[in-house]
Amino acid sequence: MGQLVWNDGKTRCRWANPANPVYIAYHDREWGMPVHDDRRLFEMLILENFQAGLSWECVLNKREAFRRAFDGFDVDAVCAYDEDKINALRADAGIIRNGRKIRAAVGNARAFREIQREFGSFSAYLWHWTDEQIVYEKGETRSPLSDAVSADLQKRGMKFVGTVIVYSYLQAVGVIYSHEEGCFLEHASAQPGK
Repeated sequence: MGQLVWNDGKTRCRWANPANPVYIAYHDREWGMPVHDDRRLFEMLILENFQAGLSWECVLNKREAFRRAFDGFDVDAVCAYDEDKINALRADAGIIRNGRKIRAAVGNARAFREIQREFGSFSAYLWHWTDEQIVYEKGETRSPLSDAVSADLQKRGMKFVGTVIVYSYLQAVGVIYSHEEGCFLEHASAQPGK
């Protein structure tokens, strides 16, 4: 598949930028690893929402600024954001200052919290779609699973959760495992994220 052998002798998915250590670390240690911690699931959901129409690398490079701006991705803190906080976020040069996405993040936090109340945790909600099983597939940007999860999240009031964004999210949190052919992690056993 024309995989590039990197300086450390490993081959990686073609999307990982070899010049960006943040991206390499994300590829090697996070992407595709199953996540069950609600704070991490919320963080990745917010970041994926902001990624809509942009590159993941752009969002990943701003991750620490997002973490600071969004109170460590504390869902209850984000649920409480008012107009002053939204305006402060729109003025924060460290993050993506799209007003619609910022408002969506607040609304999505409220929907996330309602899902936690209904299912006991967002993890229980998310993993119930696959009966706690990891889906192994690659080369896709959407699937019947992402279609169903996207439709349900939208019905629950979430924004920026179209099927392509949801598919990317499911890959990021390890519900779908998609390391490319030739990647050193292609056949690795997915280990739970921390």
